[in-house]
Amino acid sequence: MLTAMVIKTYGSAIQGVEAITITIEVSIIKFVKFLLVGLPDDAVKESQFRIYSAINHLGHRFPRQGIVVNLAPANIRKAGSAYDLPIAIGILAASGQLPCDYLQDYIIMGELSLDGTLRPIKGALAMAIQAQREGYKGVILPLQNAREAAMIAGLAVYGAGSMQEVVRFFSDPQAIPRVQVDPVETFTPQADFPLDFSDVKGQRSIKRALEIAAAGGHNALLIGPPGAGKTMLARRIPTILPPLSLQEALETTKIHSVAGKLPEHMALITHRPFRSPHHTISDTALVGGGSNPQPGEISLAHNGVLFLDELPEFKRSALEVMRQPIEERRVSVSRAKISVNFPAGFMLIASMNPCPCGYFNHPEKACTCPPGGVRKYLHKISGPLLDRIDLHVEVTPVPFTALLTPAETESSATIRARVMQARSLQQARFTDDAAIYCNAQMTSRLMARHCTLDTTCSTLLRNAMEKLKLSARAYDRILKVSRTIADLDNSQEIQTGHIAEAIQYRTLDRERWGS
Repeated sequence: MLTAMVIKTYGSAIQGVEAITITIEVSIIKFVKFLLVGLPDDAVKESQFRIYSAINHLGHRFPRQGIVVNLAPANIRKAGSAYDLPIAIGILAASGQLPCDYLQDYIIMGELSLDGTLRPIKGALAMAIQAQREGYKGVILPLQNAREAAMIAGLAVYGAGSMQEVVRFFSDPQAIPRVQVDPVETFTPQADFPLDFSDVKGQRSIKRALEIAAAGGHNALLIGPPGAGKTMLARRIPTILPPLSLQEALETTKIHSVAGKLPEHMALITHRPFRSPHHTISDTALVGGGSNPQPGEISLAHNGVLFLDELPEFKRSALEVMRQPIEERRVSVSRAKISVNFPAGFMLIASMNPCPCGYFNHPEKACTCPPGGVRKYLHKISGPLLDRIDLHVEVTPVPFTALLTPAETESSATIRARVMQARSLQQARFTDDAAIYCNAQMTSRLMARHCTLDTTCSTLLRNAMEKLKLSARAYDRILKVSRTIADLDNSQEIQTGHIAEAIQYRTLDRERWGS
């Protein structure tokens, strides 16, 4: 008869976008068939059937005595099927079929198929980061997740195709080759894009506005009739943004990995995300949440662009819940038993028609909306949300003659070079503020230091505030945008022309809109 003993293996649970180490304790005792405790969800409870089939299929013996499995700490909800592998390894070790000398050195995670092969899991990069932080020697994961986890330098990562390979590893550590990746050498930011601003005819003023938005990380709203090119322009914004840094790439990859959105066999995301959810999206899908909180679209757009096409068609509740993440660059999701934070440092680009029929202020077509229809349509978007959008840009249709006439237009690479030069000035400016990367993120303290105005500029801005009845938040947005325009001009001081141009980008604050 086997002597009752407790074997411990180690795995990870994901909370938000961070991992927490989980201890899997396995004991073989009498009077119990199979008992799994420690706040497991249904997917974890079903693991006993996958484990039973995998152990028997690979020629091992599933213990006839009772098995108790405890997932500690017991107050953390355990979700998903990735606990199959550490539980199965614990059972084999507890029943004497596997040496247990090195189990304490590794984080082990993986979903088992009935034949013992391993399926990929979510959150491998977050697990590897936590394993390194807590001093584990290495991690053992499904082969598909190994390169992703190996992006963490100094951590031994082993990718296994089946449970049998893991069993052999603990008898012979050379049975599985270590996966090694040099993040610096393998990280190549995306430079080629299928879209380019050189494809856009006309729209010079709109390109200028989007260049300012990209240079300062500002939110922008494009307003214009159907077919004016709003979506076409928005989809080209990633082509003029600075390339991802390695740190940003790791942050972005971790979020997509936790959400299960990382493309198969991709170790690292090398391009800025561009997320364009449909207007029927739910509040939870947009901002994140659920019973087991998962990142939403605003977190998947972290370090990239969130494009909301046809903004007034989104549910008002979904739009209003974005107000706090836009300001704080993170979203807090609270449930009865858990509270998590998701990163949400995105650049918001939105588009909308000026009215229900789409032709208000059109140079050629008449608006057919009833009296008050324009105002009612614009009021689908709250004033506080509009205040948080730095640039309101009116997009007018391109004349037919301009479409036929060949013209030299700037490429995305040319615009991106100016954007990166402006960003380099901002990086130097905010050297002492690690959390600030661009002008759009400036706090009131930083604005007081870097957005000083002379008498002429102050008078111009004061007159605009009084005439347009702008809020204090709109005042801050104008100052930030003017600072970016000055950076594009390589000017140390904000000049009158910079202020005047920034004021022009408050389209929806003008009297002719919604009157």
